[in-house]
Amino acid sequence: MKKQQTGQSMDRVDGRLKVTGGAKYFADHQLPELLYAALVCSSISNGTIKSINTTKALRAPGVQDVISHLNAPPVPGYKNSDPNAKDGLKIFKDNRIYSNGQPVAIVLANTMERAVHAASLVEVQYNQETHYTDMNANMGKAFQNNRMKDYTRGEADAWKKAPVTIDATYSLPLEVHNPMELAGIIAHWDTPDTLVLYAKTQGVKNVQDTIKRLFQIPEQNITVHSQFVGGGFGMALRVWPLEIATIVAAKKVRKPVKLVITRDQMFTLVGYRPNAVQRLSLGATADGKLTGITHEAVAVTSPYEDFTEGIVSMSKFMYACPNVTTRYKLVPLNISTPIWMRGPGEATGAFALESAIDELSYKLNIDPLELRVLNHADTDPEKDLPFSSKYLKEAYQLGAEKIGWSNRKAAPRSMQEDGMLVGYGMSSGTFGAFRGKATVSATLKADGSLILQSAAADIGPGTATAMVQIAADVTGIAPAKIKFMLGESAYPFAPQQGGSSTVSTLGSAVTDACKALQQKLAGLAISHVPAFKNAAPETIIFEDGQLLRAGQSEKISYETILQQQQLPEVNVVATSQSGEERKKYSMYSFSVHFTKVHVHPATGVVRIKHIVSVADAGTIVNAKTARSQMIGGVVGGIGMALTEEAVMDHRFGRFVNNNYADYHVPVNADTPPTDVYFINKKDPYINPMGSKGMGEIALIGFAAAVSNAVYHATGKRVRDLPITPDKVLDEKGYQQWKLENKMST
Repeated sequence: MKKQQTGQSMDRVDGRLKVTGGAKYFADHQLPELLYAALVCSSISNGTIKSINTTKALRAPGVQDVISHLNAPPVPGYKNSDPNAKDGLKIFKDNRIYSNGQPVAIVLANTMERAVHAASLVEVQYNQETHYTDMNANMGKAFQNNRMKDYTRGEADAWKKAPVTIDATYSLPLEVHNPMELAGIIAHWDTPDTLVLYAKTQGVKNVQDTIKRLFQIPEQNITVHSQFVGGGFGMALRVWPLEIATIVAAKKVRKPVKLVITRDQMFTLVGYRPNAVQRLSLGATADGKLTGITHEAVAVTSPYEDFTEGIVSMSKFMYACPNVTTRYKLVPLNISTPIWMRGPGEATGAFALESAIDELSYKLNIDPLELRVLNHADTDPEKDLPFSSKYLKEAYQLGAEKIGWSNRKAAPRSMQEDGMLVGYGMSSGTFGAFRGKATVSATLKADGSLILQSAAADIGPGTATAMVQIAADVTGIAPAKIKFMLGESAYPFAPQQGGSSTVSTLGSAVTDACKALQQKLAGLAISHVPAFKNAAPETIIFEDGQLLRAGQSEKISYETILQQQQLPEVNVVATSQSGEERKKYSMYSFSVHFTKVHVHPATGVVRIKHIVSVADAGTIVNAKTARSQMIGGVVGGIGMALTEEAVMDHRFGRFVNNNYADYHVPVNADTPPTDVYFINKKDPYINPMGSKGMGEIALIGFAAAVSNAVYHATGKRVRDLPITPDKVLDEKGYQQWKLENKMST
């Protein structure tokens, strides 16, 4: 028997291409007569365009056109839309300005430099109106969206009657997706109704469907290429107005057009994690049993879309509590639309919930880990269903052992090392384990190689590698002879990569396609190979890329069957999706994060010294890429906890740190030794592999583990992210430090 591939640390099948520059991302493609685009963006945050003067720009060298609402070809899908519907920004449809940085024109030239220069020459005059960008100042405008109605299990707001209570407010700033690869697209109309796109997207079929709807051309006339994506984090989950503007521009000039936006435009054009204020209220008995949870959240959205996400979702089921109330409202502001960012909603909500649980543990004088175990939900209290699998208690135990939780002294500000305050913190994370619908084409060649195709995306987790491993285990074919092809709209359907569901969804389809291929080979053997003549299909055994008949020793390889029949290849197409199991079980992945921090008592600077993250994510398909996933989530969590915050000058509604220098993403120096562990126990119901999602739980809850550790180190509870030195080191803390060190003023 060949070695099982799933669970091994297999190198990425596309790794060499990526590190040698052989991988072509959307902006790497060149087409004949290609024009370069640059956007002209609004300098006001609310109002209308009075006039646009393009004379100087059109006279600039190399400029082909300047397109705005004044001369843009109409987008057919905009024509019959409800003017009052909040269904997105309709680029170039009218002169309305909703936010600072909104595109008002697109300039086309024969070089990028000329397009950028010409864009600076476009003169726009506005009728400026009062703008609203400060959420705290506009709480009175908060409203409830129909998608996020109030939820009550048991008695509403029962926490108020409990013997021990916590009632605290937590806030998170606006965070921006900042992958190295900028957003953009290349658009080329081969004919008036045939469009080719090179896109940065997490779902080529999603792009195809959106363009079909907006431009009202047949789906088969739209080709989307997106084989490599340089990081997404959620920003590439939809088609943005900037991409529609490029497609419109290409249609007008009848030439291919490439747009790559600038770093500062990443802050205004491709979504963000919305800033949110949460009130988390807990009630418990004196011995630590939760009796009531109320989780209220208010988050921002744009004037033209009601964006919602799962901020309060985790509080409904994470702990065994008979009385749970959640409320969620939106505040529309003059900023662009948010989008799901890694750990969407749940990462925001987990910070509040897991911080409040930690606060309760100190009030009860119960170890934070013990309190979580005490209130562990053995079944899903929200859905009243058993979990398909849940090994959270094992994750707690393993993480505590590896971080050295037993070394932790219970009292805050009671531990020091090398003149630094020491703190230990922990938190939990969870996210739904999903399985969608996908189709895979499997083609076995006469040389024994296997080609798999599906229109999936890969934003970095190693999708193709995992699919090769799954296919190798099903077929027995060596991984080196298997190729998984993705990122093309011509391939069979796959959903967009998001929500930690790709391996579950696509891996199931790969499994089914490989099994269907084996059955087709069995049919050929039964019909044409003497040793298998008239054998019952159920007696055919597949092993190591060969067929054998039960009770007999003769074997025949897959490729020999094809060669004997003079077949260059055989092909099958299989579609897979979840079944009735989702109605019988509650399916979630879980994580536990432990951190050890040092806090400098004089400056308030926080340094994370050690991280332990444990994932309960079912079967681990690739140990190497899975570890990378978890570390990537940790790095994002460090940013969420300590560094990331988009700062806006509300006088102008404009971001002031819209660059890599001032918007602080974590770097290597911020990332300490990180130990990643997996429970690695198969979920028996979710899919054939038993694998649950991991991308989101790598981040969800992590920020609370840091803030809880900072409290343990300092005795100062920071409820407003990010945790910066000024929030840690208030005057009381400084005076305490001077007293401890016998310093004079």
